[in-house]
Amino acid sequence: MPLPQVSSLNLNLRLLFPLLSPFKPTSLSYLKPINHSSSLFTVLASSKRHRNVPPSHHLKPNLARRNTSTLSNRDQQKVAPMETTTEPQPSVGFNKRRAEGRDKNDKPHKNLQLKVRKLNPVNTISYVQILGTGMDTQDTSPSVLLFFDKQRFIFNAGEGLQRFCTEHKIKLSKIDHIFLSRVCSETAGGLPGLLLTLAGMGDEGMSVNVWGPSDLKYLVDAMKSFIPNAAMVHTRSFGPMLSSDTASMPDSSQFQEPIVLIDDEVVKISAILLRPSCSDGSPHLNEEPVMQNPSERGLDERMDPNGKAGSIMKPGDMSVIYVCELPEIKGKFDPAKAMSLGLKPGPKYRELQLGNSVKSDRQNIMVHPSDVMGPSVPGPIVLLVDCPTESHLQELLSIQSLSSYYVDALDNIPESAKTVTCIIHLSPASVIRGSNYQRWMQRFGSAQHILAGHEMKNVAIPILKSSARIAARLNYLCPQFFPAPGFWSLQQLNYSAPESSASSEGSVPKLCESIAAKNLLKFTLRPYAHLGLDRSGIPNSVTPTEIIDELVTEIPEIVDAAQCVSQFWHGSRETEETTSLQDNKVFVEEPWLNENSLPSCLENIRRDDLEIVLLGTGSSQPSKYRNVSSIFINLFAKGSLLLDCGEGTLGQLKRRYGVEGADNAVRHLRCIWISHIHADHHTGLARILALRRDLLQAVPHEPLVVVGPRQLKRYLDAYQRLEDLDMQFLDCKHTTAASLDAFEGFIKSNKDHSSPESPINVEDMTNKILDGPTGQNIDCTLFARGSQMQSYWKRPGSPVDNRMALPILKTLKKALSEAGLEALVSFPVVHCPQAFGVALKAAERINSVGKVIPGWKIVYSGDTRPCPELIEASRGATVLIHEATFEDGMVDEAIARNHSTTMEAIEVGDSAGAYRIILTHFSQRYPKIPIFDETHMHKTCIAFDMMSVNIADLPVLPKVLPYLKLLFKNEMIVDESEDIVDDAVEAVHVGS
Repeated sequence: MPLPQVSSLNLNLRLLFPLLSPFKPTSLSYLKPINHSSSLFTVLASSKRHRNVPPSHHLKPNLARRNTSTLSNRDQQKVAPMETTTEPQPSVGFNKRRAEGRDKNDKPHKNLQLKVRKLNPVNTISYVQILGTGMDTQDTSPSVLLFFDKQRFIFNAGEGLQRFCTEHKIKLSKIDHIFLSRVCSETAGGLPGLLLTLAGMGDEGMSVNVWGPSDLKYLVDAMKSFIPNAAMVHTRSFGPMLSSDTASMPDSSQFQEPIVLIDDEVVKISAILLRPSCSDGSPHLNEEPVMQNPSERGLDERMDPNGKAGSIMKPGDMSVIYVCELPEIKGKFDPAKAMSLGLKPGPKYRELQLGNSVKSDRQNIMVHPSDVMGPSVPGPIVLLVDCPTESHLQELLSIQSLSSYYVDALDNIPESAKTVTCIIHLSPASVIRGSNYQRWMQRFGSAQHILAGHEMKNVAIPILKSSARIAARLNYLCPQFFPAPGFWSLQQLNYSAPESSASSEGSVPKLCESIAAKNLLKFTLRPYAHLGLDRSGIPNSVTPTEIIDELVTEIPEIVDAAQCVSQFWHGSRETEETTSLQDNKVFVEEPWLNENSLPSCLENIRRDDLEIVLLGTGSSQPSKYRNVSSIFINLFAKGSLLLDCGEGTLGQLKRRYGVEGADNAVRHLRCIWISHIHADHHTGLARILALRRDLLQAVPHEPLVVVGPRQLKRYLDAYQRLEDLDMQFLDCKHTTAASLDAFEGFIKSNKDHSSPESPINVEDMTNKILDGPTGQNIDCTLFARGSQMQSYWKRPGSPVDNRMALPILKTLKKALSEAGLEALVSFPVVHCPQAFGVALKAAERINSVGKVIPGWKIVYSGDTRPCPELIEASRGATVLIHEATFEDGMVDEAIARNHSTTMEAIEVGDSAGAYRIILTHFSQRYPKIPIFDETHMHKTCIAFDMMSVNIADLPVLPKVLPYLKLLFKNEMIVDESEDIVDDAVEAVHVGS
């Protein structure tokens, strides 16, 4: 098998990316003329850039730079020696095969075998445990762990589950089965990341059984666009499939009969399907076209073919009640009785304990197990109930298969009844508080009820304690860049969550043993002597004061540091409305600030113009300290944007702004932009879109525009068969500078020569772009037409794509204009096929005396190697947000995986003349703070989760960096154990 090569290129700047850059090219210090006989597909490449490593005495002992590669021999062969020319030239290498998407077969094939365990049904430990009641921010459905010595079962896998398990040392490799109570973003948002992580573990990778109702098929079909099929071969759906043909709809009894899923020595797990009540009794699927033009449908209109509203049952509506039954505990063997019946000690004792009858040794009788065994104890039974709506409740009350678990009003248990030990209610509080639901709960007698449906009391106790601890420390040092988390008090919500629940409706007696769930609450099932609640694992509430006291004890000088940082803002002429930073004398004292004159766009800037919130700053997968990629562009009254949307983005928004603030942020989103198809950049998208849909359900609105690579559309199209995301998709290629110019020109030309009713021939427009002056230079650029890597013209769009592009572009343009933005321009970068960066340009402002002030400009690199397209797009940027996955001593790894090092990111910003550089997307091998050299950081800062940079504070940004280093002086170490995980996850992503 050929190994990927890293080729070389010298670029002629006259030919440098005229297609996609909206800015005039200027000279780059390290790019040289090309040999015109070179291939159409050329790359910026050379051997690893030589770094001047600072003397060791400049670094603390535990910060020693690693100069040895962590790549395997196989990986090192991929970074081949660069081609050389007669003239020595520094340049930047990258992995060509990965950038082209041709490296899928370079990694060893993994079989992803299921784990086979030997079960021990006798002396086992078993319990159910709450894995976060929707985390601590109520952003997902609660997850529940059913634990046995040799088996683990998890019910629901919402966003944040993987991060939760990492935080609390719950080994993902031990999970055997995942069950979904519903199939939607709320219950399954964390599933893609979990499957990818498992697939990357160990030499062969791991897989897990995933169970869910028939709707699971739609989710699996969607995930196939970015997850290897091998990771999903053990997904199993159950129950009848919905059909658009009511005549073929399965009988209602099929929804109520238990379906046995697991039945082994330690547990029997059955599923009872729960559907919403339908007005005509004949639910059927609404097969409306995916991505339907919003003008062709009414807002949230759900009409059946007969014109009846409210009788549609669609994918995602089906819910599941899971019944977990442990085997009975056999009575104790009585040797005295056995001897009195003429039995000698020996093998016959064992036979009786196994349930077999034996003949007496001294008497002519048969001895039966009941003669010598004490009474058996019925095995515990646990129910997990997810009743999401009042409509589902109507069906729940009528399910006959649950009748064997009911007791009568006098707590008399019928002979055939099974006693339920514990019921975990995943239903929302609005349903649980209803009198009908509470009467239904009473029918289970003395069962312990645990109410896990978004209990508000948990919000004051962060479930991700490691990141909360760091957030509190950062807030103490610099509250301007690290605001306090947006947690809220229960009084503000006018909500009370009593320990025991009783309805205020009607005369319903108090429920027996009904408690509100708490994070990590357990209910012990085995051993039987410990049956009942176990609160020992519930995390204690740690106040910010306690965290700061610990910090001051650990680093006494942090007190003075915090005071120094506060002086950066002291004395500035700042009001709530405007900030004039030119007169701030504090900055004049710093010589390096004179090297960066204040950009004209910051003149008289307002604090409510722009805030950049780094919601996720890690790479590959969530960790204890950093979530995966997401950047929130807060334009305050003018709305907001999201740049990338990794898993857990909604939870991060809620931690930053609180529930109401996050809802407002999602409600006022103008656009979501996704850089590329890797899971750590987009798997939080469905949850954000679903919440926005719900928030705006009763309000006239336009579907949100999602801009992303073409592969993302395949995922969203498939996912929307499961639940409507109320969005419109636009390919990044339609938002490049050349494409936007061509669309504008063609529309103008079409208006001049056609009637308003005339259809727009997008294919003709495409030909005009290819044949025109812009198109003549395409083949000379990095992303040449016809090359496998090129992102803009790789494959022609389908007629549907082309037809939809123009109206969606108009919608996007309108949304951007309302947000005060002049342009959103995508440009291709060097990472994987169809990887992009983006530039946001604000509209001009006019100050009080009529002076025109240019708008600010933000550039986000996405994942990339340094490349001319990024440099050109970053010309004159106010802020460049650049990935810096690796430290400077790991250039080989950066090249092999098409990422950047810290120094490379800074050099891109320097070459482009960016005013400020924010580094993000750090490898999870750096647990808290990455390794960096302060020498060249005069206009750069390191990003942390929840870091909030107001545009008025940009002059201060680099000054905070030395104090951040002080804050983490005892923790700036490399977690070598994360190298393997990072590499494995990267490998799975490449193969997807």
